[in-house]
Amino acid sequence: MSPLTRTVLIVEDEFIIAAALAVYIEDMGITVCGRADNADDAILLALKHRPTVILMDVRLIGEKDGVDAALAIYDTVRSRVVFMTGSREPATMDRIKFDHPYAVLFKPTTEHQIKTVITSAFAEGMGVPAT
Repeated sequence: MSPLTRTVLIVEDEFIIAAALAVYIEDMGITVCGRADNADDAILLALKHRPTVILMDVRLIGEKDGVDAALAIYDTVRSRVVFMTGSREPATMDRIKFDHPYAVLFKPTTEHQIKTVITSAFAEGMGVPAT
């Protein structure tokens, strides 16, 4: 299996939020390998690019959600998935916990939170990203 690339995949159905996340990540000197607003596109992009980190919104366009996408990605790619959600309902949290999350951030997230979790994910066995 090929190694993970030093990139981040953004999976977010709100265009403005996805754009802001991309700016935060690119300001860190890290490449955003793609953006998806639905589970199927997220899975395809993860398989193609093998990103180190995936910022994964739980609610996405379509019938499948971010947890569905993350489960499929974990089974094949093993990227570190950082879930972002506005929900604290127990059923959602139980599904997320089952899915090997690297971290869970509750919306609204801050630039500092995003940068901290990405730096941490890259540092664990991957080397700290260049800034």
